[in-house]
Amino acid sequence: MTTTTDAAVPAAHAPPRRRRRMDGSAAVRYGFIAPAAIYLALFFGFPIVKNFTMSFQEYTSATFFSGEAPFVGLANYAAVFADPIFAKALANTAIFTVVSIAGQFVIGMGLALFFRKSFPLSGLLRSMLLLPWLLPMIVSAAVWRWILEQDSGILNQSLKAIGLISAPIPWLTSSDTALIAVVMVNIWLGIPFNVVLLYSGLQAIPTELYEAAEIDGATGWSSFRFVTLPLLRPVVSVVLLLGVIYTIKVLDLILGLTGGGPANATQTIATRSYEMSFIEFDFGQGAALGNVLIVIALLFSVVYLRANSRAMKEG
Repeated sequence: MTTTTDAAVPAAHAPPRRRRRMDGSAAVRYGFIAPAAIYLALFFGFPIVKNFTMSFQEYTSATFFSGEAPFVGLANYAAVFADPIFAKALANTAIFTVVSIAGQFVIGMGLALFFRKSFPLSGLLRSMLLLPWLLPMIVSAAVWRWILEQDSGILNQSLKAIGLISAPIPWLTSSDTALIAVVMVNIWLGIPFNVVLLYSGLQAIPTELYEAAEIDGATGWSSFRFVTLPLLRPVVSVVLLLGVIYTIKVLDLILGLTGGGPANATQTIATRSYEMSFIEFDFGQGAALGNVLIVIALLFSVVYLRANSRAMKEG
């Protein structure tokens, strides 16, 4: 009887020891995650929450001295939507984003397909393509501002030398051409990102599939349409989604080139939010406009991901 009782006691206490070991393992896992979670909470979570609360307050430069930021409800949002520049900024944001993404993707896809073929110095040329991506944005803006300068810029000088223009084009000082110039520079900056991701996706496609498609008569455009695009769809989704999220909030490039001018011709939601906050010192309205930009980006992400997921299931 004694032996049976002694054997039963350890068995009864076995589950708690197992639970303790599981709790210790969970603590280790959470310990590894904790630094990243704390970092995200401090540097991403807190600014988002603070920006959200500021959008419902009368938060101005006086707040830094008095500490008072009265609650104003939706007044900041009403003021933002009533702002005469808002409609122009919204339209410019849409044009800037759509045209930039289209140009970056088309040129990036063409270059990725070009570099897929092996030829001398291809590695060196691919490395050189990364230079625009590696340069700080403000440096790129300064260089392009010099290139696009109306009287002494190298672009106008080159176009005039080969007879394409008779008079210098005011790329950055005319409301008719400023947005075109800014979009052109942004396309140049975004091409390397597209090339790198699309090229890596193309490298993952087996060459046997192209050989089989060629036997069936699919070459050139048919091969690209029925072999390359379907297999490249996951990479294309990432490229387009990240491209839109990045482009829709571009600020330093526009500030470095035109400052949002002339006559608000290159004003976007991002630049207008910056002006409200750090030039007009109305941080409440600036935060409200920033939240509008966040909502637009989130809505696009959700709609695009759902549409892409549905297309992949049907395909």
